[in-house]
Amino acid sequence: MSRPVIFTISAAWDSEASVWSGHCDDIPAVADAPTLDELLAKITAMALDLLPDNHPGVAPEQVFLQIMALREAEPAVI
Repeated sequence: MSRPVIFTISAAWDSEASVWSGHCDDIPAVADAPTLDELLAKITAMALDLLPDNHPGVAPEQVFLQIMALREAEPAVI
């Protein structure tokens, strides 16, 4: 098995637009989506499309994506 190449997606919740905004500078890719799963799907597609131009020595099966998500804590309802 080839050594995995991990790209980190930084995501933040935009409460005004009700979307997750994410970017990965190493790919490079930027996207918005209403859920983290949809954001991951969009950036995964971009990563695989952009991989040959930005990381020619990396095979698609080596690519792993991780999301670091930031969202303001909401007070608990009691």
